Amino acid sequence: MNNGFHVLIPARLASTRLPNKPLVDLGGRSLVVRVLERALAAGAAGVHVATDSEQVARCVREAGGEVVMTGADHVSGTDRLVEAVGRLGLAADQVVVNLQGDEPLMPVSAIRRVVELLAEDPGAHMATLWRPLEDQSQWRDPNVVKLVTDAGGRALYFSRAPVPWPRGRAFRAGDGCRHVGLYAYRVSALQAWPELPASHLEAVESLEQLRALAAGWRIACAPSPEPVPPGIDTPEDLARVRASHFNVEQKL
Repeated sequence: MNNGFHVLIPARLASTRLPNKPLVDLGGRSLVVRVLERALAAGAAGVHVATDSEQVARCVREAGGEVVMTGADHVSGTDRLVEAVGRLGLAADQVVVNLQGDEPLMPVSAIRRVVELLAEDPGAHMATLWRPLEDQSQWRDPNVVKLVTDAGGRALYFSRAPVPWPRGRAFRAGDGCRHVGLYAYRVSALQAWPELPASHLEAVESLEQLRALAAGWRIACAPSPEPVPPGIDTPEDLARVRASHFNVEQKL
């Protein structure tokens, strides 16, 4: 594994479904600090929370973490990463992991694995992970992004549609792959990201990674070594994680 990798955690307060999401309490610590702890446990050379919020920055610094301040007008988390990489002065040959700020249960082994993928595939611009689809409800759910790879493990397509389609029979567990939204990038790829044209498929599916595929970028993929619990997007998600992992019961 490349022990020189960096982890960037995009975090913003402007969440519509869960107000002030990075600062919500999770067993006595804020959500963003819980995510920070996962990144630090993975053994990264550097971990920074990328945010435009002074409140988030203060919370992270009080917990002993490091922050890189970014602009407030970014369209996506990837755009925020691009600015953060520039502000940190990271070299083009370094590797950066994008760990979402609402993933406090991301396995450390998954963070390490996505970094290893770039070392194993020198021709890949970026890397990501997947888990087998468990049931038909996941397969049909447009909020569960599906991933199709080639024989070498590189991404062919990401979709919200139920793919692949089992012709002539019912769906079976393991027929497809559920994308895990954890990415590792070469810094050189992030530096080139602003020059990539937005793609038609990206707009149709509302999946930013399709911009990279449309531009011919190679995305290395592999199964996550461990199951990856869902992140926290809603008050219901927060209550579930509090109860299941932090022994906190909450009435909604």
